[in-house]
Order: sequence, then structure tokens, then C-alpha cells
Amino acid sequence: MIGPDSPIATVLGDSKKAGKVDKLGLRTVGDLLGHFPRRYLKTGELTEVSTLEPGQQLTVVGRIARVDTRTYLDRRTNKTAYRVDAVLATNGPSLRMSFFAKHDATATWHRKRLPVGVEGVFTGKVTLFRNEWQLTNPEMVMFDRSGDETDAARVAAERLKGLFPVYRATKGLESWDLQQAIGFALTVLDEVPDLLPESLREQWSLIDSRTALDWIHNPDDYSQVGAAQRRFRFEEALVTQLVLARRRAATRLLGTRSRAGGGGLLAAFDDRLPFELTAGQREIGDRIEADLAEPHPMNRLLQGEVGSGKTLVALRAMLRVIDSGGQAALLAPTEVLAQQHFRSITAILGDLASGGMLGGAEEGTNVALLTGSMAKPARQESMLRIASGEAGIVIGTHALLEDRVTFADLGLVVVDEQHRFGVEQRAALTGKATYPPHVLVMTATPIPRTVAMTVFGDLETSVLTELPAGRAPITTNLVPLQAQPHWISRVWARVREEAEKGHQVYVVCPRIGGDVLEEGESDQLDYDEDGQQVTVAPASLAAVEEVLPELVDGPLAGLSVAMLHGRMAPDDKDRTMRTFAAGQIDVLVSTTVIEVGVDVANATMMVLLDADRFGVSQLHQLRGRVGRGGLPGLCLLVTRAEEGSPALERLAAVAATTDGFELSRVDLETRREGDVLGASQSGFRSSLQQLRVLRDEKTIVAAREAAEALLVTDPTLASAPLLAAAVDALEESGKSGFMEKA
Repeated sequence: MIGPDSPIATVLGDSKKAGKVDKLGLRTVGDLLGHFPRRYLKTGELTEVSTLEPGQQLTVVGRIARVDTRTYLDRRTNKTAYRVDAVLATNGPSLRMSFFAKHDATATWHRKRLPVGVEGVFTGKVTLFRNEWQLTNPEMVMFDRSGDETDAARVAAERLKGLFPVYRATKGLESWDLQQAIGFALTVLDEVPDLLPESLREQWSLIDSRTALDWIHNPDDYSQVGAAQRRFRFEEALVTQLVLARRRAATRLLGTRSRAGGGGLLAAFDDRLPFELTAGQREIGDRIEADLAEPHPMNRLLQGEVGSGKTLVALRAMLRVIDSGGQAALLAPTEVLAQQHFRSITAILGDLASGGMLGGAEEGTNVALLTGSMAKPARQESMLRIASGEAGIVIGTHALLEDRVTFADLGLVVVDEQHRFGVEQRAALTGKATYPPHVLVMTATPIPRTVAMTVFGDLETSVLTELPAGRAPITTNLVPLQAQPHWISRVWARVREEAEKGHQVYVVCPRIGGDVLEEGESDQLDYDEDGQQVTVAPASLAAVEEVLPELVDGPLAGLSVAMLHGRMAPDDKDRTMRTFAAGQIDVLVSTTVIEVGVDVANATMMVLLDADRFGVSQLHQLRGRVGRGGLPGLCLLVTRAEEGSPALERLAAVAATTDGFELSRVDLETRREGDVLGASQSGFRSSLQQLRVLRDEKTIVAAREAAEALLVTDPTLASAPLLAAAVDALEESGKSGFMEKA
């Protein structure tokens, strides 16, 4: 009996090919049936071919337009040999296919299997020879079913309907080999289990799993493909949303201390604010205060544009927890940002940050900083203040995660720029609390609604859309050096003009020097024609240690120019940032250490060198460092990317809008989705098989509604045991580990 768990060799037949299919990650019959076609070709018409590229792997429906046989002298054997040339017509450029034969009988066989006027499916690598497109070493399925093809090709032709499925294949294993094996599996499979109960399928107008498999692998038309895809995408979305819904329910059942306030610290802080909170800050602040008063832990994602005032919202939440007798920890991704938070929070609190000290306010608290580079005596002092509870607000980097760091009563964990931390790191901090702490994670990288629902579905989401008063608009211009190499001199002239006005400028490079990238950064990846990742050599990218002397000795001579990067000594980094913030440095040549949190009101311009090496969201974050003091900001994206390349299109999208939420959609559409989501963040890098969070927005929304309704009537999913098993499998796997600890 053959079932979904049977070894794939039971339907593949050829033992050699059974070994090759393992490269595709397919080991069982169920794996094989889940290997869906990547596209379909209409069998009744020639495939439209708009553009061809040398090295491109092409699969098309074409027609044999002409066949010629030529003889030549084989120099190795000194005998006559044969070359059969066939011209393949498509709905676009024609391609030549050449077949070589040592004997006339073999040449005759080639001619016989390529009758003029007959159509078929052809696959091979495109090459250009003497200005003529060629299809090299082609494999084919002819629609006349002449019997001269391979067994797999002949079976594929016999199974043809309106659409021809094209599968992702591997060397030595063609698409029609997979098509033959899948067709055989569907014929002999005794039973196809259905995860979705009939009532659910009827409610959401979904076809059953057996019909869906038949239609996805052997469809008559695109309507069948669409119905099958909708069924499988809904199933995947439902399983994911059920895991997330159960996690939300479990979080609500966790007991924790209510942090409803009681002291006067927050009220005193609000009274001293020299400006009005925005409507969004007030609304989200009220929501957070209500969450903190609940007897179960808050898990909230706070997202908003660069400069929208997220830190102030978080600070007010921290003060509420301190009013309730607890402590709050702010986890920052870099020392530069941790020190910036420490200085800015201490400054805005004023005497409220000196509680219990001479000159401190009666309602005040204490703020402690803990980073890895602090001297041992300072570290020990901070750790004592944290452990005793003297420090109500604790700001730090990864140093807060060390086992030696203990809290008196950790009530709130705020994670700044949460995408810079992995799951385990966030869990290490929340694990230091006696009771499950409230958690607020912040990001200035906006997330589309469906991404938030899929990746952060166990968190409640708040969005700050208003910018506080005093934020000026930022103009972003593209500087394409491939097309306009002389524009770089104007870039540096513009930098000098800005500095001579008394303003300050950032120049951002993707690497430090040599082959050294900034800590937390990785070599940026591109994709070749076959979709394989290729790494750009770091040595070809602009480097801080190389750019700085070029500017000092060249176009920016006479200006005060300094460098900043993650490999500098902590004291040097801090001194440089303080000097820049004080206006004593005109131009700061830096890596991405200034990406988040750095706030210098007089900085009005940024030059991003090799801007195509940064992601869309990262570019948006970086340019948010300028225009923060009420003066208009200018961002120049300098790139050597080729005209018409995807990299240049990404940069053009960034230059066209300052709407971070729009750019987050561009980011997902132009980058590989798994890389956007990130394995360390979501655990879903390999588990989103059929779903695409933007394309399938309606499906994800419907699946979340279905999941919540299902759990209301059947919390244990007893009425759908196969669905319950799939949910348990996902929840217990490493893929959902982030939901246990977020």
C-alpha cells in the first residue's frame, strides 16, 4: 500500500533518479506531491518569449520551423559526421537547436523526432553564437506522441491537458521525470488525508485535498490552478494562524503582576514635558497603560516612522512600571545607541533621574547603563544598582543578557529595533524576571499588516503615524555613477556647501576597511540568472578607512572630518559622537552604526556610498538621521549599479517616497521573502511554502478569522484531528520557537 509517508522510490522507479531527487529535499511520496509546479505552459499556443539572456535556463512551447542536415569531416576520426540543425519558433525570437551524430542512422533518428510543423515543450540553456540564439543540449516533449521520446517524456505527453506543468528540477532529473512520478503517485495513492474538515471547506468555499492535488499537478485550465492554489495557501495560513492564536490565548492565561501605577513619577514627568504629545502618542500610551494594568503580560509591537516618538512612548511605559514598584529594561542593539538612549533619557528626565540623591526630585528614580565595554568597576556598580532595585530604568546592550546580571523586580522589557535581536537573546532577558514581564518591542522598519499578522501574530500591534512638530521633509536623490560618473564631484561640492552653511553631514560606507564589514552586517547578496545567491566582493565597496583620507586630502580639504565605526574603542566612539553632536565635526564618515537612534539636530545631509549594498528598510532608517532639527534634509544615494538593474530600481523606489510603509512593501516585492523575514527573527524562513504575505493578504486575513472562530467553538480541535496534528507539529518544531519566547 502506497501512502504519503511511503519512500519516494516507490513511485519514481529509476533508482538513480531516486538519489537525485534527494537534492530537492523530497524523500516521501507526500513530499513529492507537495512539490508544486513553478509555472504552467499553455499547450495550444507558442510561448511568448520577450527577452533572452545568455546562460538563461529556458522552457517553452515551440514549433519546429525548419530542419537541415549538414555533413562535416570529424578531425578525430577522419570520417564524415553529421549535424542536424532545427529552428524552433516561439512567440518571440527563434532559437537554433543542433544535434551531432557520427552515423547517418543517428542523424535520421534526430530528423524523425523533429518533424517540421510539430509543437512540443523544449527546455535547455540559452546561448548566443554568431548573433544567433541557440538552445543548448535541449530536452523535449513532442505533442505528436510519436513514441521516439524517453519513457518519461512520452508519459508526460500522454497526460497532457490544457496546461503543461513545469517543475523545479535538478541535474539529471528533468521536469517530466517529476511529472511522471507525480502522475503515477496520484494514480496509485490509496487515500489522501484532508486536514480541513468538510464544514470548514464549505464555509470558505475550498475544494478537497484530492481534487486540489489533481488540479495543481494536471490542470485543464488556470481556473483549476487558482482553486487548488487557494486551497493549499489557505491550509498553510490556517495552520500558522492557529499556532499564533493558541499562543495569544496561552499568553493571556499567564499570571503576572499588574503594573497599574500608584506613584507620582509618570505624572511628574508629564507635567514637565515642554511640548504636547501627539494624538497617536496619547492614544497608544493609554492602550499600553491599560495593558500594564492587566493580570497577564503585555506583548505589544510598537512600529512607526523614524522620528515618530516611539522612545517617548516607551519611556512613559517604563515610568508607569516604576510607579508600580518594578523595574524596566531597555535593550539596544549597539553601544552607540545604548549610550544615546542613556544620555537622552537622563536629559529629558532631568532631576527625575536622580531619585534619592542630593538635588534629585522626590518622585525620581535612577537610570543605569550597562554595556560590554565598560570598565570593571563601573560594570560592577551598575550591576549592584540593578540587582538592588535602586536603578528603576536599566539601559544596555547584549551585556544585559549575561547570567551575572540580575534584577530586583523586572516588570517591563523594551526591545529597541527588535529586528537586530534573535529570539534567544530576547528570551534571555525576559527570563530574568520573577514574574513574566510585560514586553514592548519597537521598530522603525514598518511592517505591512499581513507581515505583522504572520510573523508577529502573537503580538498586539500599535502604529505611530504622526511625526512630532519640528521634523522637516527629506529630499532623496539618486546619483547613478555608471551613467553620470562626473556627478560625484558635485556630490562633494554639495557636502562642502552644507558644511559652510554651518550644518553637518554624514557619509555612510558599507564597510570599515580591508574586508571588514560592520558588526551585525553581512556581505550583501545578489542573485544570478538562475536565482542562485552570489556574494559581492567586500573589497569593491566603499570603506570608511579609505574614504576618509581621500576626502580630507581632496574635495573636503579644510573641513573637520572624522570617522566612526564599530571596531573603534568604545571611548573613542563615544567621544566622536559627543564631538559631532556638539557641532565640532563637519562631516562624519561612518558605517551603519549611526543607523538607529543617533539624534543630531544640526545634521542636514547624508551621502550613502554604494547605496545599492543596503536594503530598502535600512536606507529608510539611515536617511532618518537627517532633518531632525526643523531644517530640510537631503539624502544622496550614490551607486555604481547598472542601468535597468533591480538594484537601481530599488534605489529609485527609495528616492520616490518617504513613506516607510510603502517602502516595506517594495522591500518584500524586490527581495526574497525569506531574507526579509529572517530565520533568526521569525523561525518561518523555511516554513512559508505556498504563502506570500503580500500576494495572499486576503487569504491570511480569512485564515486568521477562521482560526479564531474555530478555537472559540473547539479549543482543542477535537473535531479536526488531522488539523490538530499539523498545528501541534508546527508548534513543537523549531520553526515556532520564536512564539514561545517573543
